[in-house]
Order: sequence, then C-alpha cells, then structure tokens
Amino acid sequence: MKENLRGIRLLLLDVDGVLTDGRIIYDANGVESKAFDVKDGHGIKMLQRAGIQVGIITGRQSPVVAFRARELGIDLVIQGAKKKLPPYETILREQGLADHQVAYVGDDLIDLPILRRVGFSATVADGVEELREYVDYVTRRSGGRGAVREICDMLLRETGLWKSSVARYYENSD
Repeated sequence: MKENLRGIRLLLLDVDGVLTDGRIIYDANGVESKAFDVKDGHGIKMLQRAGIQVGIITGRQSPVVAFRARELGIDLVIQGAKKKLPPYETILREQGLADHQVAYVGDDLIDLPILRRVGFSATVADGVEELREYVDYVTRRSGGRGAVREICDMLLRETGLWKSSVARYYENSD
C-alpha cells in the first residue's frame, strides 16, 4: 500500500458519504444543505499546497457542492455523474495522468469501477461492505467525520511531504 501512495498526483473524492456523512437535509422550501468537516477541508488544502491536486466526482448535482469546492479551490468538479468511469477517464486524459497516479475515495457501489483502477483506493469506515475486498484501505473515521483528512495525512506522510507541509505551523511558535 505504501508504495502505491508514493506516486499519487491526484486525489479524487466522492461527496455524499465521503466528504459528508451521506445525509441530505432539505428545509421547508426545498433548499438543500450538507455538513462538511473542517478538518477534511484543511487536509485538502495541505495536499494542494504540497502539489497534489484534488478533484470531485459525484453522482448528484448540488449547488452546495459547487460552493464548497470553490471555497477549497477545487477546480476539478464533476457533478451528476450517473456513471463515474467516463468522467474519470476524461480527467486522466486532460490532466495527462495514468491510473497509478490517482487515489480515489468512495463509499458505495457506484464508485467501484474507479476504485478498481486507481493506484490507491480507499473507502470510509461506514462505506458499503462490498467495497472492502476491492480497496487498499478502509479509513478508521466515517464519511463526513474526518475520513478525508485521514487519507490526506497518509498521502502527505507516505509521499515524504508531511514535514514540509506542517513546518509553517511550527514557525514562530514558542
């Protein structure tokens, strides 16, 4: 597994059940809301600063996802992907990447075609049981509860980027 992480240049994420806990909340006017873990967001920013790109492929279409992606500076965002493999292949072509340079985190069967191709595959602790036999790693944390941060930290450590990524937090501290 550690060897697979060293060549990763892109982390792709599902949203519902990975970046969120999978719940979709509507108010009385039908306006959707989702809860995102701030630690996941910080992990994404740390990866980006270290030169690892982050993208999203999600089966649903949501203004909330577009907003969160903009807030985090994620430019690779594909929503409404009923089949995720075609947009994944488009991303590979456009970014000039090979499967072994991509990590993917998913939580349900729709994610399986990508999980079976990438260099590093993971599911969240509360992902569907069927994925476990196909992934390299199952997070200790659940979706929307720090699972993405766990993956980000692991990527930074295994690619040798951890020390330089966290150095800024230790500068000028007592």
